[in-house]
Amino acid sequence: QVQVVESGGGLVQAGESLRLSCAASGRTVRDYTMGWFRQTPGKEREVVAGISENGTTTTYADSVKGRFTISRDNAKNTISLQMNSLKPEDTAVYYCAASAQTLFSMVHALNPRFVSWGQGTQVTVSS
Repeated sequence: QVQVVESGGGLVQAGESLRLSCAASGRTVRDYTMGWFRQTPGKEREVVAGISENGTTTTYADSVKGRFTISRDNAKNTISLQMNSLKPEDTAVYYCAASAQTLFSMVHALNPRFVSWGQGTQVTVSS
């Protein structure tokens, strides 16, 4: 099984940027669809961005399109989320996750299945 650990969160002002990283271990990340999710207190976890196993296909939540970019480096077993033009509403705990399903299923299935979740990293955007 693959294990994932996030890093890179922090406190920034609105309009600034952050780059989150997800380091995988235990098994090569190239076998998995990968995604970034976020959650705020009292709300369900939501998908932010997803990327296919080979990195050729990506998808984003409407709220982050044009501002966030997901990428992966399978040789280094890492997945990144570049977040630009951050807004206070982007404040959340961000999670990296690995799925054995397709990107479409990971994002759209009623009950998507995941093989690994990270512990999360806090992103706080002040106004």
